[in-house]
This record gives sequence, structure tokens and C-alpha cells, in this order.
Amino acid sequence: MKKLLALILIFSISMALFAGIVDEIKSRGYLIMGTEATYPPFEYVDEKTKQVVGFDIEIAEAIARKLGVKLVVKDIAFDGLIPALLTKKIDVIVAAMTITPERSKMVAFSNPYFTAGQVIVVRKKDSFRPKGYGDLKGHRVGVQQGTTADIDVSKVKGVDVVRYTRFTDAFLDLAIGRLDAVVLDFAPAQAYVKFNPDLVISSPVLSEEKFGIAVRKEDKDLLKIVNEVLKELKTKTAYDYLLDKWF
Repeated sequence: MKKLLALILIFSISMALFAGIVDEIKSRGYLIMGTEATYPPFEYVDEKTKQVVGFDIEIAEAIARKLGVKLVVKDIAFDGLIPALLTKKIDVIVAAMTITPERSKMVAFSNPYFTAGQVIVVRKKDSFRPKGYGDLKGHRVGVQQGTTADIDVSKVKGVDVVRYTRFTDAFLDLAIGRLDAVVLDFAPAQAYVKFNPDLVISSPVLSEEKFGIAVRKEDKDLLKIVNEVLKELKTKTAYDYLLDKWF
């Protein structure tokens, strides 16, 4: 009897150790999404409800529904998202994150769910109207730390790159003259400029990037679910509804 109980205990421990993240999420009853909630219309804090809302939030909610659990959103600085994922503080990253070779060495990405590109924002009253990265030489340019904008602008020699934890802080410095320009994705740039008429997008879209949802490399069961949800959203035209709603 003691041997049988010991075998049962060993089997139970082994099952717990080798259970996938999907089983763990279902057992606890919630999916933990990591994002950086100052990037409208993808994710931002609604002034009335004080809740994080946006395009990415609704994508994550669809994943949570597929798993039969609730969604918990953690607001984390963008450059802290991958470390938070790798240390298991969150389950997924849904944060308008571009799929890059460097990031793909650390995490596994879903199939792309959004195509984006970088633009340059300047003050409307100024004559400075940069059309490309090369035009930024000799100027002080704000970027969000760890983003594609940071990577791309940092490659241009002669640019004084100023890195911010949140891109909204970069826009504040641009407005008061501490920066000459800010580089970021077109969608949040368009959303911000819409409510700040003193700013203007001066360039065309300068790149084509694919956003993906990130999970830990070992969490293949969760990645499968994520890709299934993205496929279902597009098949049922729910994705088009979300695009119309947020963009």
C-alpha cells in the first residue's frame, strides 16, 4: 500500500511538472496579458472607466474566452515586457510588438495579426518637415525605448536619440521644444495627433512591420490556441469589425 501511494504521489508530481501552460491557466481561471498601456488605439487607459482598453485588449479577450477564463491585464514598461514573460510574471505579450529576429531568439511569436510602419511627428509651427530617417541628422529625436523606432533611428549617424519609457512623455517634450521630432508607429501617431493639433505627421510610412503575440518558446500549447483564435477572428470577420472600431 505504501509503495502504491508513493507511486501515485510520484505520478501526480510528474503530471504537475509536465502540465502545459494552458492547463495551468485554466486551473487558475485567468490569462495574464502583459502590455504597455499608453499606445492608442492598441492599448490605453480609458479616462472614464480607468480600465485598459484598445484593439490589443479585445484580441486578448478573445484568447481568454477561447480558454474559458478571465483576462487580467498588467501594464508594464515596453522594454520590460519580454523579461516579465521569461520570468513567468505574465502569460502572453499583446502590445503592438513587432516580430524581429532579435526578439524571436528569446520568445515565440504568433502568426502576424497587424501590419504597421513608422512615421515622423513634428511641431506644426516649425518649418522642419523630415520625410525620412536621413532628414533627422543633426536633430534631437524622441523614441520609445526598445521599440522598432528606437532600433531604426539609432542606426542613423548624427541623430541625437532620446529614449523614453512611454512615448507620451516624448510627445510632451516635443510640444515644449525639447525635441525636434518623435518617431513611432503610424496608428498611435495618428491617434495622438488627432487630439493634439499643434503636432503633425511629416513623413510617409517608412517601414512595413508585422505585429505578433509573444509567448515563451516552451508554451507551444498556448501558441497553438493563440493562432487558432487569430484565424477564427479573421474567418468570422470579427477582425474587420475590430479594425473599424479602433482605427
